[in-house]
Amino acid sequence: MSLPLAILAGYIVLLYAVSWAATKRSRGILGFLLAGRGFPAGIVAVMVAGLAIGGASTIGVAENAYTSGISAGWYNGAWAAGAVVVGLVAAGRYRKLEVSTVPEILGRSYDTPGRIIGVVGQIIIQVVITSLQYVAGGAILSALLPDVFTPRSGMLVSAATFVGITLVGGYWAAGLSNVINVVVIYVGIVAGAVLCVRHAGGPAGLAAALPPGEHWFDPVGGVGGALVGAWFAVMITQAFSTQAVTQIAFAAKDGRSAKLGFALGGLLIFPVGFICALFGIVAASRFPGITPALALPKTLLALHPLAAGLALAGLWAADVSTAVGLLLGSSTLIIEDVWKRLFPGEITERRQFWLSRGITLLISVVTYALAMSVAGILKTLLLGLTLTASYTIVLLFTIYAPSLCRRGSAFWTILAGIVFLTIWQLVPQIRIAPHPIYLAWPVGLLAFLAVRLLDRRPINLLPGSR
Repeated sequence: MSLPLAILAGYIVLLYAVSWAATKRSRGILGFLLAGRGFPAGIVAVMVAGLAIGGASTIGVAENAYTSGISAGWYNGAWAAGAVVVGLVAAGRYRKLEVSTVPEILGRSYDTPGRIIGVVGQIIIQVVITSLQYVAGGAILSALLPDVFTPRSGMLVSAATFVGITLVGGYWAAGLSNVINVVVIYVGIVAGAVLCVRHAGGPAGLAAALPPGEHWFDPVGGVGGALVGAWFAVMITQAFSTQAVTQIAFAAKDGRSAKLGFALGGLLIFPVGFICALFGIVAASRFPGITPALALPKTLLALHPLAAGLALAGLWAADVSTAVGLLLGSSTLIIEDVWKRLFPGEITERRQFWLSRGITLLISVVTYALAMSVAGILKTLLLGLTLTASYTIVLLFTIYAPSLCRRGSAFWTILAGIVFLTIWQLVPQIRIAPHPIYLAWPVGLLAFLAVRLLDRRPINLLPGSR
C-alpha cells in the first residue's frame, strides 16, 4: 500500500471511530438531525468552516488560479464574509426561533403555498450542492491516486464514506468529525503549499517562472472586480438562507453560541482560498498548457509521498465535511416539511429516527446519480446558490420589517426567483449582467414589493421580530 493511500485509509478509519462515538449523543430524532440543539460555539465554527471548505473552495479555486492568479482566493473570502455577516445579523435570531428548517419559518409566517415552494427550492439547492461534493471527491481521489481510483470509483468511495458517517452518528458525528476535518484540511494544504512554493524556488523563483502577466499576484485583477463582487453577493446571500448553513444555527445551544460560532467560522474559512490559489499559481509555472482542473493534482503529485498524502487527506477532508452537513440538511427538510405534512399522524421517536436514516440514504442515491452528469463545479455551484436570493429577501424582511410582509410574499418572491433563473438558463439574450446574482436581487425585491401592494393579508409575526 502506498503512503498516500495508507494516510487516506487511516483518516477514514478515524472518521468512522468518531462517528461511532457520536452515537451516544445522537439518540432520538432531535439528536440525529440537530444534535439535540447542543452545539457550543467551537463546534458551530468548525461546522460552518467544514461546510464552506469543499470541492469548490479547494479544487475549484486552484483551477481558477491556474489562469487568474491569487485573486481566485476571494471565493473563500466571500464565503468567510457571509459567515461573519450572518453571525452578526441573523444567527442568534435563528436559534431563538426553535425551528428545524427554513421552510418552517416560512410556514409559521406565511401561507401553505409559501412553505411548499420553499421546500421545493431548498431541496433543489441542497441536491445540486451535494452532488458536486461527489464529483469533487472522485476528482481528488482519481487525480492523486490514479493507480487506485478512476473518477467513478473515487466518487463511489467518497459517497460511501459521506453516507456512512452520516448514517452512523448523525449531526453530532458531523460536528465532531469536522473538528478533525478542519485540522486535517489546514495541516494538509498548508504543508503542501509551503513545499510547492519551496520546490518552485521560493517566491522569487515562482514569480520568475510564471508566464508573462501582471495578474498573478494582483489582489483582484486576475478574476476581475465584477466576478469578485458576484462571489460576495452570492455567498453572503446563500449564508442567510441555505438549509445546510442555517441548520447549524438551529443546532447551537443558544443564540450567543450561534453568533460567536459563525464569526469564528468565517475566520477559519478566509485563508484557505488563497492557500489553494497558490497551488494553481505553482502549476501555471511548472506545468504550462495542462487542463486547469489538473492544476492542484499535478502540483501535489510532484511532492514527497508523505506531503502528498497529507495534502490528499486535507483536500478530501474538505469534501467530507461539506457533504455530511448537506446530507443531514436535506434529510431534515424531507422529514420536517414533506413527510410530516403528507403523513401528519403520530409517529414514534424510534420510527422517526430510522425514517431519517432511510431518507438520508435515498437522498444520497439521488445525488450520486445526478453527480454522474455534473460538469464545471464552481460554475454549477454559483448558479444553484443564486436561487437563495429570494429566500434571503423574504427571511430578512420577516425578521426585521414584518410590517412590509404579506401572506403571499414568500410564495411569489421565491417563484419569481425560480422563473428568473430558468429564463437566464434558457434565454441567453437576457444575460445583461456578468452573473445572475446581479439581477436576482432586483427581481426578488420587485416581486416582494409588488405583493406588498397587491396583497392586504398580514403575516403571523415571529417571536422577536420587529
